[in-house]
Amino acid sequence: MKVGVIADDLTGANATGVKLIKQGFEAATMVYYDQEPASGSYNAVCIDTDSRYARKDVSEMRIKKSLNNLQRWGVDVICKRIDSTVRGNIGTEIDMVLNELGERSIAVVVASFPDSSRITSGGYLLVDGVPVQATDVAKDPVMPLTESYVPSIISKQSEHLVSHIGLETVLQGKKTILQELKRKINEGNRILVMDAVTDEEIEDIAHAMALIEDYQLVPVDPGPLTAYYAKAYTSLHTQSKKILVTVGSVTSLSGEQLTYLIDKTDAKPVYVDAEKLASLSDSWETEVQRAVTAALEAIHHQDILIITTNSPEAKRLELKRLAEEQGVSQDQLAKRIADGLGKITRIVIQSTNYEIGGCFSSGGDVTASLCSVGRAEGIKLKNEVLPLVAYGEFIGGYFDGIPLATKGGMVGDKKAIHTIVKHLLANQTSTKQVQ
Repeated sequence: MKVGVIADDLTGANATGVKLIKQGFEAATMVYYDQEPASGSYNAVCIDTDSRYARKDVSEMRIKKSLNNLQRWGVDVICKRIDSTVRGNIGTEIDMVLNELGERSIAVVVASFPDSSRITSGGYLLVDGVPVQATDVAKDPVMPLTESYVPSIISKQSEHLVSHIGLETVLQGKKTILQELKRKINEGNRILVMDAVTDEEIEDIAHAMALIEDYQLVPVDPGPLTAYYAKAYTSLHTQSKKILVTVGSVTSLSGEQLTYLIDKTDAKPVYVDAEKLASLSDSWETEVQRAVTAALEAIHHQDILIITTNSPEAKRLELKRLAEEQGVSQDQLAKRIADGLGKITRIVIQSTNYEIGGCFSSGGDVTASLCSVGRAEGIKLKNEVLPLVAYGEFIGGYFDGIPLATKGGMVGDKKAIHTIVKHLLANQTSTKQVQ
């Protein structure tokens, strides 16, 4: 998959390119609009048209030339980068892209850049909580901005129908966003301006956009929407590697983190009965085999496979009582549980025909068992995804070279596992062969 970004200035092109890199793409910036992308290791190109303050005819010529070059390069996703304070020929440049791509193309505008304190609510762009027209942008010597309502700014420059989708819709998640996008498109709107206050909301918009099949959607934004949409579209249209999530920790925090992951990904966990694993009897092997069978079936239908003893319906495990009944220590039974999860994960990796793009394990005992049953020599550490969350890859054994992220059961906020899984997914993109 190849991503092409048409930017109206050089720093904006670079800023969007960096966002794409964080999503796992290999990105480059072309400093001349008439320069066709050369063959190379990158799969994302940002072209600087230097058209923010250009005359309309000049702007249109540069957009057309850039788009033609990207199409010859074999681009799959077209994106339009705009200024984070909505200066420039925004409507004109959007129109040029839509007219060149044809009547089945739709522009989705999200002017928000939360990391830089730019958000949109009610259609209004706020910078540090202030309407953009009340900031220094209003004093721009070339093109002063006199309003903050993004749909109006674009409508005054565009020949196409412009509509607004408010925050009340966006906050309901990607399913509701998808329905509203389809409704607005069916009404004949070609430019849809959407509110967003957080990156999470922008990501939901991107995922909803990627699910629309009958139209070519063009993200128009300062960078975040482009990066999230490029990743969502690529994941949807290529054979993704599978991510395995193995969680043995039964803390309330781990439960919250799993719930958040499930809500965001629609993954259906394979729940393992901890009490059956806390045994030296045949129940251990029986439960392992049952869970393996369930996991190998589940992996056909989802890219993120969760294997966990942390079921919301499970009763609290009375490890002390079970240890006394079996005449063993609690530590022995705790290790049996961890080893069971490790073995289930190992067999799934060995048995599935799908490529494994990464593993995540929660809890030091589970991670140790995973290394042990996988006969790994160790973990080659690369970086830190979050504080106290290590990222690397297995060394040797059955899992040699497979990426791994690990954390303790009490580490991170409720979004932690989801953030880690996104990191594992993003690192798949950079390893895909550029076609």
